Amino acid sequence: MSAPSTPGAPGGDVAAAALRAASLTRAVVRSAVVGGAVGLVASAAASAVAAHFARRVVTPEKVRLDDVKVLAVEPDRVLLAASDLTLAPGRYGLWTDGGATHSQLGDVIGVEEPGAGGQAQRRGRAVVRALLGTDSGVLRPGPGRWSGWFHTGDPGRALGLPFDDVIVSSPVGKLPAWLVHPADGELRDRVWAVLVHGRGGTREECLRALPVLHRLGVPALVPSYRNDPGAPTSVSGRYGLGDTEWVDVEAAVLHALDAGARDVVLIGWSMGGAIVLSHLSRSWTADRVRAVVLDGPVLDWRTVLQHQARVHRVPPTLGRAGTALMGSPLARAALGVEGPLDLDRLDWVTRAEELRVPVLLLHGEADAVVPVGPSRMLAAARPDLVTLLEFPGAGHCREWNSDPDRWEREVARFLLEHL
Repeated sequence: MSAPSTPGAPGGDVAAAALRAASLTRAVVRSAVVGGAVGLVASAAASAVAAHFARRVVTPEKVRLDDVKVLAVEPDRVLLAASDLTLAPGRYGLWTDGGATHSQLGDVIGVEEPGAGGQAQRRGRAVVRALLGTDSGVLRPGPGRWSGWFHTGDPGRALGLPFDDVIVSSPVGKLPAWLVHPADGELRDRVWAVLVHGRGGTREECLRALPVLHRLGVPALVPSYRNDPGAPTSVSGRYGLGDTEWVDVEAAVLHALDAGARDVVLIGWSMGGAIVLSHLSRSWTADRVRAVVLDGPVLDWRTVLQHQARVHRVPPTLGRAGTALMGSPLARAALGVEGPLDLDRLDWVTRAEELRVPVLLLHGEADAVVPVGPSRMLAAARPDLVTLLEFPGAGHCREWNSDPDRWEREVARFLLEHL
């Protein structure tokens, strides 16, 4: 992992893109008014903002901004400026030094209020959290980035699990992947798991799921996909939001079957959910999928993008225009994608009747990036196949962080029914 990327919550860069679009909206509208040519200039500016909003969504982020501040570091605890992020219950990762340092933080120990005298008076409100360890670098006071990635590195270094580095051959090129062995080491004639990380993430996002799979005796294949760091880029270098990446998951499933897997289960986070569902509906290998586990999944991109536009004060008409542009004939020229993105094909609330395999949905009630609403609607539409488990207070793809014991218990129970 390159230091500048400083990974955080998958999908968080969607929110950042919306925020940039909102700032651009206000700037171009001011320019239009000052210039006097309000009608023509504002129309052109609005089109530019809509295109900017859409382009940011399909463009991989190279650098992510720090979002928390480390105030003090002690041997077994760390003090951070209070925020919704740092007050969240559970276990989290913290990236500092531009991504060179990664630390593991535990639960909130307490909150120091300003006005108490001493350092608390000078610092303002501070959150005290358990410092469980530092994987790399040295944790020091300063800016940092909050992360749902409690583990980092490869499965051996992060978790002590036996694994092989393997290559998955995809039409886009050779994709680096991890093959994590089950507890008894047996790979053949087993149901394997294929794990798919979210937008802007890497394979490290999937590390949290590996211990429970290892204990269940499930071999786990964790592939990269196009436009990941260290993986081949697509022709356009843009995300397809699941409309193109599913081909790489198909390649991973074929790799597992060729290596002796009997069938597979698919596990996806955030945009990885959209990729997994696209595979189910479009791949000839879909009949080898036993079941699906989706964590904070994107089930309907329109809902996600409208939500982000609203949260970051992008005018609704411009948000809708940007979303519509993704599926229009102008998408290639305006956004740099390989072709129009079929958002109807990526809407699984509308397509609920097409599901043919059991699905476990894990979704945080406080998810501010991918709202829980579509997961609730899909579960209501297909109670015969879809089970939804909501995690109170959990943000985007932080269900495991908020309650790892429950996450692992429920995933294990579901998989045992379908292995």
